[in-house]
Amino acid sequence: MSADPATKDLSKTAYDHLWMHFTRMSSYENNPVPTIVRGEGAYIWDSNGRKYLDGLAGLFVVQAGHGRAELAEVARKQAEKLAFFPIWSYAHPNAIELAERLADYAPGDLNKVFFTTGGGEAVETAWKLAKQYFKLTGEHTKYKVISRAVAYHGTPQGALSITGLPALKAPFEPLVPGAHKVVNTNIYRAPQYGDDPVAYGRWCADQIEQEILFEGPETVAAVFLEPVQNAGGCFPPPPGYFQRVREICDQYNVLLVSDETICAFGRLGTMFACDKFDYIPDIITCAKGMTSGYSPIGAAIISDKIAEPFYKGDNTFLHGYTFGGHPVSSAVALANLDLFEREGLNKHVLENEDAFRATLEKLHDLPIVGDVRGNGFFYGIELVKDKVTKETFSDDECERILYGYVSKALYENGLYCRADDRGDPVIQLSPPLIADQSTFDEIEGILRTVLTEAWNRM
Repeated sequence: MSADPATKDLSKTAYDHLWMHFTRMSSYENNPVPTIVRGEGAYIWDSNGRKYLDGLAGLFVVQAGHGRAELAEVARKQAEKLAFFPIWSYAHPNAIELAERLADYAPGDLNKVFFTTGGGEAVETAWKLAKQYFKLTGEHTKYKVISRAVAYHGTPQGALSITGLPALKAPFEPLVPGAHKVVNTNIYRAPQYGDDPVAYGRWCADQIEQEILFEGPETVAAVFLEPVQNAGGCFPPPPGYFQRVREICDQYNVLLVSDETICAFGRLGTMFACDKFDYIPDIITCAKGMTSGYSPIGAAIISDKIAEPFYKGDNTFLHGYTFGGHPVSSAVALANLDLFEREGLNKHVLENEDAFRATLEKLHDLPIVGDVRGNGFFYGIELVKDKVTKETFSDDECERILYGYVSKALYENGLYCRADDRGDPVIQLSPPLIADQSTFDEIEGILRTVLTEAWNRM
């Protein structure tokens, strides 16, 4: 029998029973587990009553902010009416309405919506769909995918294969064969054309063409790209990059998948980030902000052209998830999208993104800050040992400074965000879309305090 929640030691119980994700569990053997119990607007509170600014929107998720009673109420009402029914050969009204709405938001002829429960599942869906599409259209040897170095696309075996982070993949190898990597768009560390964003974007895109030619166009099914790459610290696309990638994919009959698990639903100020950068993919994968995190859901949104062979004869996409398109999650997503439109959240991001960037760029006067990059309300700050040479931290310094001090100090100073060394050491920021100048100033002030001390500890 469980102890009284009011009297039990939540931290000890967490260590004993809750296996936290991507967590070095030994670090909590003799240390308290941070336990978040409440959220309101852009803030969260822990079990000790301490208040923190949620500078990561949970995990790039809570677009509309915490404590939205109307979204919770929608979930309650839907659960009373129809708590669950699968969309395996059946439908329910919320999934139908949400699919139509996402199709209306999506560009071009992306009109078919396959629901999942998260972004990794959506990526897994897109790769399986691409493989079967080419088999149905007679090109049986097209199964390989191309993605970018350091990119993160999820944890299922297929999505993890597409991911470009060797350390995350090594424990689970061998993975799904056929996933190949090209350079990302980190112009801060460009090997060439670093002073010419247009030329650099063309060069990066052309590396995709070279990889297609090296592997053989008859073997390559899809290219998976995030509009702004998350891992590595928010790499935006150089001018013209996606237009050139679209040309390359069309030339070699390769599908372009826009992985917008993070970037969709207002993170960059548009419903879908491909609109921000003016390209039309064949598939959009999305999740996170669709419900502002109030209930889990994800989706792959597919063009009519790619869906067409699956709608003929006895062809069937033999793939699905028990909770994909869940009635409660679909209802919450619809209410969340209503909220987006009613409160103009996308417009708010577009009107304030320059102020967010300018506030973060004040940190350039610190010797430890090498680069500030991103788009919308999605930014990374790269930390360096030497601003002139761009020398990065050693592994030992990352362990001592980034994890041993910065990550903990940010939290202790009232800012929840991400300090990460997947790639080079960065701090990532992704506040709720309701954030304003006062939020930006609070973030900058805490970062300044912590990073100044981090430099002193170098």
